[in-house]
Amino acid sequence: MTNLDELLHFALLARPERVDDGILALLPPPQAAAVRQTRAALGFLGRALESDVPSTDLKKRLLHTLEHTSANRALLVVDMINDHLMPGSTLEVPRAREIVPALQQRIADARRNGIPIVYILDEHEPDDSDLEEWGTHAVRGSVGAEVWSDIAPREGDRIVRKPSYSAFFQSNLEPLLDELGIDTLVLTGCLTEMGLLQTAGDALQRGYAVELPPDSQAGSCVEAEMVALSTVRTMAPFAPARKARLERLAA
Repeated sequence: MTNLDELLHFALLARPERVDDGILALLPPPQAAAVRQTRAALGFLGRALESDVPSTDLKKRLLHTLEHTSANRALLVVDMINDHLMPGSTLEVPRAREIVPALQQRIADARRNGIPIVYILDEHEPDDSDLEEWGTHAVRGSVGAEVWSDIAPREGDRIVRKPSYSAFFQSNLEPLLDELGIDTLVLTGCLTEMGLLQTAGDALQRGYAVELPPDSQAGSCVEAEMVALSTVRTMAPFAPARKARLERLAA
């Protein structure tokens, strides 16, 4: 965007908000700031005009959206295990150690507010052929497969074990979430561009809303995190699955 016409055109395009957020996250900070400032200025102008009475159809659509919006959250802590956080480990994720303080606070807030906490743990048998690809890690019963001690589970927290990227793959996660009455997942942990992104995709297709807090996720690098975060922000829950899930939970 090099001139005012381009800036106005970009700012006024009618895009879903989630798509807009994803695009702005990828723009250089000065351009993203310029778009936001332009929209704020247009908002001031808009408030100076008289409001139109919404049509009956619009009212119905808004009410329908409210009826099918919920926020029964669960906090998922994904793969924050010693084999990812311990310095020098085969699959060390150095950035994962940086998010521990923020994740500690998020876990404490969830416990205080009665939000279920589910630890998602990668786990493999010693002879799992997946270890040939990735190296020995997260072997059942090993110290490396245990949760980092600073954020260890407590009594009442749930644990789900998985053999691959997505927390839904060959696990009991979905039945557990149904049991808890959950419709919104707050995904935290590592790696953002792998386990979190795959879990988010599977969750969205199953009708869950997904939140991926930037301060509580860790990828292999900042660039990988940005792409994954922007992708998740852009996607919405699969509408038929979302409707069915909320109706089932309400019933």
